[in-house]
Amino acid sequence: MPSPVPVPASTPLPCYHCGLPVPAGARYEARVLGEARAMCCPGCQAVAEAIVDGGLESYYQHRSEPSTNPEALPQALPDEIALLDRADVQQPFVEHQGELAQASLLVEGISCAACGWLIERHLRELDGVAEASLNLSNHRLQVRWADSRLPLSRLLAELRRIGYAAHPYTPDEAAERLHQENRRTLRQLGVAGLLWMQVMMAAMATWPEFNLDLSAELDTILRWVSLFLTTPIVFYCCGPFFRGALRDLRTCHLTMDVSVSLAIGGAYLAGIWSTVTGVGELYFDAVGMFALFLLAGRYLERRARERTAAATAQLVNLLPASCLRLDRDGQSERILLAELRVGEQVLVQPGALLPADGVIVSGQSSVDESLLSGEYLPLPRGVGDAVTAGTLNVEGPLTVEVRALGDDTRLSAIVRLLERAQADKPRLAELADRVAQWFLLVVLLAAVVVGIAWWQIDPQRAFWIVLAMLVATCPCALSLATPTALTAATGSLHRLGLLLTRGHVLEGLNRIDTLIVDKTGTLTEGRLTLSSVQPLRDLDADACLALAAALENRSEHPIARAFGKAPDAAEHVLSVPGQGLEGSVGGHRLRIGQPAFVAGLSACTAPAIPGDHGQWLLLGDEQGPLAWLVLDDRLRDDAAALVEACRSRGWTISLLSGDSSPMVAEVAAQLGIDDARGGLTPDDKLAVLRGLHERGRTVLMLGDGVNDVPVLAGADISVAMGSATDLAKTSADAVLLSNRLGSLVQAFDMARRTRRIIVENLFWASLYNGLVLPFAACGWVTPVWAALGMSVSSLLVVLNALRLSRVQAA
Repeated sequence: MPSPVPVPASTPLPCYHCGLPVPAGARYEARVLGEARAMCCPGCQAVAEAIVDGGLESYYQHRSEPSTNPEALPQALPDEIALLDRADVQQPFVEHQGELAQASLLVEGISCAACGWLIERHLRELDGVAEASLNLSNHRLQVRWADSRLPLSRLLAELRRIGYAAHPYTPDEAAERLHQENRRTLRQLGVAGLLWMQVMMAAMATWPEFNLDLSAELDTILRWVSLFLTTPIVFYCCGPFFRGALRDLRTCHLTMDVSVSLAIGGAYLAGIWSTVTGVGELYFDAVGMFALFLLAGRYLERRARERTAAATAQLVNLLPASCLRLDRDGQSERILLAELRVGEQVLVQPGALLPADGVIVSGQSSVDESLLSGEYLPLPRGVGDAVTAGTLNVEGPLTVEVRALGDDTRLSAIVRLLERAQADKPRLAELADRVAQWFLLVVLLAAVVVGIAWWQIDPQRAFWIVLAMLVATCPCALSLATPTALTAATGSLHRLGLLLTRGHVLEGLNRIDTLIVDKTGTLTEGRLTLSSVQPLRDLDADACLALAAALENRSEHPIARAFGKAPDAAEHVLSVPGQGLEGSVGGHRLRIGQPAFVAGLSACTAPAIPGDHGQWLLLGDEQGPLAWLVLDDRLRDDAAALVEACRSRGWTISLLSGDSSPMVAEVAAQLGIDDARGGLTPDDKLAVLRGLHERGRTVLMLGDGVNDVPVLAGADISVAMGSATDLAKTSADAVLLSNRLGSLVQAFDMARRTRRIIVENLFWASLYNGLVLPFAACGWVTPVWAALGMSVSSLLVVLNALRLSRVQAA
C-alpha cells in the first residue's frame, strides 16, 4: 500500500472523491488514474479503492460533479438489510419471473450522469445480475437478478461499496394513483396540442377569407380530414369535461365543465353538420384550442394535488423500517416494525430512531427531538421518561417498553393535525366556482332566450347564433386571467429562489396582517457553529480546539458537528448524557461539557460562565479548566430586514419556537419582536394559530421543521425554508429554496403587482364577454369571428400577465 500523504494545515485540499475539504493532518489517500489522491475520510478512501479495484476508475474521467460523501448517506445496519432476504418482506416490491427476480430500488448519492454509468456497469458485472437500468430523473433503479445465487442484501451491499445507498421503492397508494392520473392528463394534453395544429392547418384552408380557390373535391377532403383529427380530441382528450358536466347536471350544480362541454360539443356537432352537408364553417379548430387551454389548467391543478397527497407519506418515513426486540432472556432480535406489539421491549442503540412511543425501563441517553419539537439540542432522558416514535437516540443504549404503535403514536397525531388543518384551509377555487356559476347561468339563459327568439325570426340562423354566443362567451379569457398572472409571477419568484407550490399565495399575501415565524433554521441558520475559544491556561486556542475536536470526533451529538473532523480521535470516550464527554488524548484524561462536570475531573470549583450569549462548554483536564468554547446558532443576515419589512406593512409578528432555551428571548430582543414564546409543541402552535383566526387575523407562517407542519398547513399562507424537512416543504404553500429571507420581502412587492395584473385581466375578460354577448345575440358576430375574438381576448390576457416576468434579484 502506498505511503500515506499528510495534508499540510496551511493548504486545505478538496477531497478527490466528494470535493469536501480535507481536514488538516488527514492521512487518507487512494491511487486513482495513476496518481495518489487525497481523501477527506476513510469512507471516500474505501469507495475510491473499490471503484479502482473493479476496473471502473474511468468513472472519474466522465463525472461532471463531485461524488456524494459516503459518510453522509444513511447508515446501513447489516441485520436490518438481512431482513430484506425474507420472502414475506420482499413480497410488496419484488416480482419473480422464472428464476429471475425483479425489483425497483431508490438510490441515494447520485450526483451526475456518470453515477448511472458506474452503478449499471458495476451491477452487471456481478454474478447473477441479468439487467440493471437506472433512471437518472427519479434515481430509480430497475434490476433483474437470480436471487438464488445473489441475495438482495448482498446486492445492496455492493452498491454501498461503491458509494451509493439503496432501499426498496414502495410508493404510497394515494400518491401513486394521483401520479397515474397526472400522467394520463399529460398524455391528453399532448394529443390535443399535436392534433390541434394539424386541424388548424386543414380548417383554415377552407376559410373563404384565405381565397385559395379550392376545388369542391379538395374542400370536402379537408373537411373530413378535420373531422377525423378532431374526433380523438373530443372523445379522448375532452372526456373529463363531459363526465364532469354530466355529474354536475345530475346534482343541479353549474360549473365550468358545463359551459366548456356545451361549447365543445356544439362546435363539434356543427362541424359534423358542415362536413356532411358542405354548408357553413368548420369549428374543429376552436374545439382543439378549447381543449388545449383547458387541459393545461387541469394539469397544473393536478400537480398541486399530487404534492399535497404526498405529505403524509413523507412523515411516515421518519419511522425506522425495523427494530431490535428483546425477549425474556434479554436477547435482541432484529424484526420488522410491523411485527412489534404493545408491551414488548426494544433495544435502541445510539444513532438509531425510536420505533414507537414508550417509556425507558433501563439506560440513560440524550434524545434528539428537533424534528418533532424544534428543540435544537438533544434532551437528557433516563429511566421512567417517556420517548416518542421518530426521535433519535444520540448517546447511550436505551431499553424502551412500547406503549403506543401506529395510529396511536404522537407522530400519527401530528398527521391527523395536518389533515385537519388542511381541511380548514380556505380555498380560492370554491369562491371562483361560485362566481362562475352565476356567470354561466346568465349566459345559458341568454342563449336559450335568444335561440327561441331567432327561431321565430329566422330558424335557419338560430342554431348558428346560439353557437356563436356559446363560443364568444366561453370563459377562456376569464379562466386564464388569474392562472396566467400567477404562473408568470411564480416563474419570476422561482428565479429569485422562492418556489410557489400553490396558486393562492401571491393573491393571498395582500391580505396578510400577522406573521408567525419559527426560530431555529428560520431566523437562525439552524446549526451550531464555534464562535470563539477562550484559553484559561498555557495552551493556545488552536491547541485547545484540537483537543476538543478529538474528544467529539466519534460523537453523534449535534454539538460535535461544530468542531469538524479531527485526524485523530480520543480513546476510551465515555458519554454522560446531559453533561458531556470524557476521554484520553495522548495519555491525558480530558473532559468537555457542563462546567460542574468538567471541574469534577480536577476536583476544583466550577468557574462561572463569563457571558450569557450562546452555548458555553468547558474543556479541562486533571489539572483544571483549559478553555471555554462558545457555540452559537447564528442569526441570518437578512432576518432583521424581513422583520422590518413586515413591521412597515403594519403586521403583527409572533415568534413561536419549540426551543425552550434562553436563545428564544435573545433572538426576539435582537430583532425587536415583542411576542416571543418558547418550548411549544405542535398542538400549542396550532392553538395559537386558531386563536389568531378567531380574532379575524390573516396569518403568514414561516418555518422549517416537522413541528411546524400543522401550522404550515393551517395558516392562510405558509412558507417553508429550503433547508426544511421534506414534510414541511410539501405541506407549505411556498418553499424558500435560496434560504434568503430577502426573496420573501420581494414576494410581498410581487404580490401587489400580481393583484393589479389580475384585476386588469379580469376587467378585460369581463368587458369582452359583456360586449360580445349582445353583438352575438343580434347575429352580427359569426361563430368564426366569435372564436377569433375569444382567441384574441385570451392572447391579450396572457401578454399582460407576461409583464410579471420582468424582475431582478435583490
